[in-house]
Amino acid sequence: MNGKNDVELKLGRFVDFDKGDVVVGDSFVNGIRTKKVNKLVSYAAKVDSSTIFPIRGNVYSDGLYYTYILVGNPPRPYFLDMDTGSDLTWIQCDAPCSSCAKGPNPLYKPTRDNILPSKDSLCTEIQRNQKTGQCETCQQCDYEIQYADSSSSLGVLAKDDLHLTMKNGSLTNVNIVFGCGYDQQGILLNSLAKTDGILGLSRAKVSLSSQLASKGVIKNVVGHCLSIDAGGGGYMFLGEDYVPHWGMSWIPMLDTPSVDFYHSEIVRINYGNRQLKLGSWSSRAEQVVFDSGSSYTYFSKEPYSDLVASLEDLSVVGLVRDFSDPSLPICWQAKMPLRSVADVKQFFKTITLQFGSSWWIVSTRLRIPPEGYLIISSKGNVCLGILDGSKVHDGSSTILGVIANLVCRHIDDKHLVVYDNENQKIGWTNSGCVKPHRSDSLPFFE
Repeated sequence: MNGKNDVELKLGRFVDFDKGDVVVGDSFVNGIRTKKVNKLVSYAAKVDSSTIFPIRGNVYSDGLYYTYILVGNPPRPYFLDMDTGSDLTWIQCDAPCSSCAKGPNPLYKPTRDNILPSKDSLCTEIQRNQKTGQCETCQQCDYEIQYADSSSSLGVLAKDDLHLTMKNGSLTNVNIVFGCGYDQQGILLNSLAKTDGILGLSRAKVSLSSQLASKGVIKNVVGHCLSIDAGGGGYMFLGEDYVPHWGMSWIPMLDTPSVDFYHSEIVRINYGNRQLKLGSWSSRAEQVVFDSGSSYTYFSKEPYSDLVASLEDLSVVGLVRDFSDPSLPICWQAKMPLRSVADVKQFFKTITLQFGSSWWIVSTRLRIPPEGYLIISSKGNVCLGILDGSKVHDGSSTILGVIANLVCRHIDDKHLVVYDNENQKIGWTNSGCVKPHRSDSLPFFE
């Protein structure tokens, strides 16, 4: 990212659009067959398997973490932005493409048999909130996603084989539904220089994890551990096999049927020992969204203003606001260019989010040290990776982006974050991000 206008905030939602304005290649319009393909003949009644994906990327300057999947026959690789705030997985495709970035891999090229018919249940699910409703006579299922940063993706739904390597080493082919995106707009096109699309991992029925769970391949659990090391990276897993038995801090997901985000409720935010305001009253609860597709963290108006006010006295330690640095809205210049957050972390305090009970001693808390909300810009300045969220999403929620998912006590201590859709809870624990391993006998996660 070259400036603050490039900050990504996904939280994608399907929107209504005029189907008469959609331009799609002739191969999509005429003679579409609706043969269903599913190579999953049967699965054992007890699901006990997981699949793991390597992760690459960083918060700054890429602003995203991505993995790859293998799709089609023969299987072809596609690099996808890992996004727990998006419902639909989509890949840039030649349909033909009217607006696609030049990504790392050739565009996905569907056949007529790949196009999902409008009568499919997942098409109904996607179009249920659109004003025009489902099109009974259409031969294809159109989608349009509008992201919180005003980017968008327009396309049709396709189905093809996803090739997975399971925990036990077996290879599995699963027929999945995903978006064939032929028109991308906005700053999303910047990230598509490194990726071919987005991996949707929300709670929605159309998300990849939900589809695999509905077919009996995995339990509906998503986990990731993102590295803060210079090379970036980490891993992501789908299924419950890599969830540790001990050491996890769990909070309940809010049960909101119309919302597919991973969200919970906080009752308090502290900067060091100072309690930040929530809403109009300091004791008012506020929703918090866990979103791996957002580069940075967003606070609603009151806690953001309070946090900025708490940082106004940094000049006494030699940090002066640099308004010429476009990396982020708030950056400070030191006497000498900075190389890492470690050079200035002693001047900043830990941010603590308190969940559930207002009683400090019995509540669950998520601590975000300076490494979890600061970045060093290309100018050698230290910048605040928490932004004003009053004009994004619903304007009143805290959004924890990937920078907060890197929270750690020291450079080799990262957070594993788990979204357990089976038990409707979100959890985290300190973990190394090199290799996942669940211990069945020791009370720690290596």
